This record gives sequence, structure tokens and C-alpha cells, in this order.
Amino acid sequence: MQMNDSQRIPASKEKVWAALNDPEILKQCIPGCQSLEMSSPTEMTATVVFKVGPVKATFGGKVTLSDLDPPNSYRISGEGSGGVAGFAKGGATVTLAAESADVTILTYAVDAQIGGKLAQLGGRLIDSTSRKLAGQFFASFGEAVGNTAVASA
Repeated sequence: MQMNDSQRIPASKEKVWAALNDPEILKQCIPGCQSLEMSSPTEMTATVVFKVGPVKATFGGKVTLSDLDPPNSYRISGEGSGGVAGFAKGGATVTLAAESADVTILTYAVDAQIGGKLAQLGGRLIDSTSRKLAGQFFASFGEAVGNTAVASA
């Protein structure tokens, strides 16, 4: 599965970059995220619960940041297991561009693979759920970063 999109975020590129590397903000924004801990400056462990069609699963996994080019871009990769529900692995390249001093365009390109019961659900259901989750994440992220920007101004 592949997915590309971009989002306008009402904050400076530096604030958006800082938020992308802040586990507390990410935890608030990731749908179903129960925990997100930094284990090193480029590694996090996470527990996420989500539902795809009839399958609800708790995924535990590791997230790694690579190809870091602060405050412009990075690659985020992850792998998680949801027990009998299956597994998910993939990543996203995230790029930031300043539209103005206080508006940033965040562009992402996601590639992911799933296996187990989840993979049996069908591509259309998985794609629509993935797009919905990505939309929820970026809407929450834009709100969280925008509110942070307003609060500190």
C-alpha cells in the first residue's frame, strides 16, 4: 500500500519539526496510541490499538527515524505485531517546506505492508482505513502544533 499527501500546518517549520520529534505530541495525535516512549534520539517504542473492519488489534512495535535533515525532512520506519491479527511494517518520508514564516507544508509518502488476518480483509477496506487514520493524525497534529504556536506567541 502506498499513500501520498500534504498538509498545511499553521506553525513555523522549526515548530513543526520539533513537534514531529516530540513523543508527547505524537502520542496525542496518533489514533489509538496508548504509549509512545523514546528509547534513543532516533528510536521509539509504541503500543497502538486500532480497528480495521471486524478486526481490532493491539500492536506493539518499534519506530526508527533515519535520513534526518533537520528541520527539512526525515524517514520514519516502523514494524509492529498485533498477535493473531497479524503484523504491519512500513515507513514514511516526511518533508517540510515553509510557505511563510508561520505556515508549513508537510508532505508525506507512505509505504506499508501488512500480513495475517488484516491482510485478508481486502485492499479497499485497508486503503480507506489507512487514509482515514492518516487524515485523523494530520488533522490532530496540525491542531496540536497550531495551538502550541498560538500559545507561545
